[in-house]
Amino acid sequence: MDFSGFDIAVVVLVALVVLVLFKGIKTVPQGYNYTVERFGRYTRTLSPGLNIITPFVDRIGAKMNMMEQVLDVPSQEIITRDNAIVGVDGIAFYQILNAAQAAYQVAGLQNAILNLTMTNIRTVMGSMDLDELLSNRDAINERLLRVVDEAAHPWGIKITRVEIKDINPPANLIESMGRQMTAERNKRAQILAAEGLKQSQILEAEGRKEAAFRDAEARERSAEAEARATQVVSEAISKGDVQALNYFVAQKYTEALGKIGTATNSKIVLMPFEASSLIGSLGGIGEIAKEVFRSEGTTGAQRQAARPPVVRPSDN
Repeated sequence: MDFSGFDIAVVVLVALVVLVLFKGIKTVPQGYNYTVERFGRYTRTLSPGLNIITPFVDRIGAKMNMMEQVLDVPSQEIITRDNAIVGVDGIAFYQILNAAQAAYQVAGLQNAILNLTMTNIRTVMGSMDLDELLSNRDAINERLLRVVDEAAHPWGIKITRVEIKDINPPANLIESMGRQMTAERNKRAQILAAEGLKQSQILEAEGRKEAAFRDAEARERSAEAEARATQVVSEAISKGDVQALNYFVAQKYTEALGKIGTATNSKIVLMPFEASSLIGSLGGIGEIAKEVFRSEGTTGAQRQAARPPVVRPSDN
């Protein structure tokens, strides 16, 4: 089959059109930005979707991932301010905000971020003591994030997070820290035991103080009652009432006899001759009771109950 010149021209024209369309239409996937270069010079950035460029004049320069990315920071040894050598590793999260700056302001973006992060980790953590490193991770992460993000800002990226994963002190240092922690806990236990003993002694002393106060108060009231009874008897005697004196003497005599009789080492009690006067004192007590009940208008049965018992000698 022979092709005429017109057929060949049509085929060439169709192929040229297809080539122009292929070179001029660009599809950018979601999450990416493409830079456009014209004769090697940056002109614009293509956003996700269908884009048209000038074929054979413009070309795609850099394809930049605009999603947040994670960068693993390898382990490195750091000398702290108190001359402790520790191994530290971490991770960094970053996101490209300006594709043109990230493509043309720095060569090897990830390598630049990695070295910047590692350098600042040594700077920040090297200015701190070991105890501060182990107890202030949040402060270290915040400080690293602020420093690294400020340094990477001209590159058109945003450092979203910098995290320290592991801090590994030497084995001998870990052993020393364990002994220090044990000593600190023993110290706290001793302090708590001393505080408990102190509180116990304080409470015991307060209890003895309260008991002594109540004993003194009881003795004071007993003395007041004794003084009051003595005063009443004295007033009765001054008025010529001898029965009150008999009552008072009989009461004391009875108490003394009771103490003698209850003694554990007493088997035989020898009564003095004056003990016979106790009977008369009991009679005086009965007379006093009569006077009291008569003055208060008691009944005959009450007066009969108040009469003293009649002591009769036994036939034996």
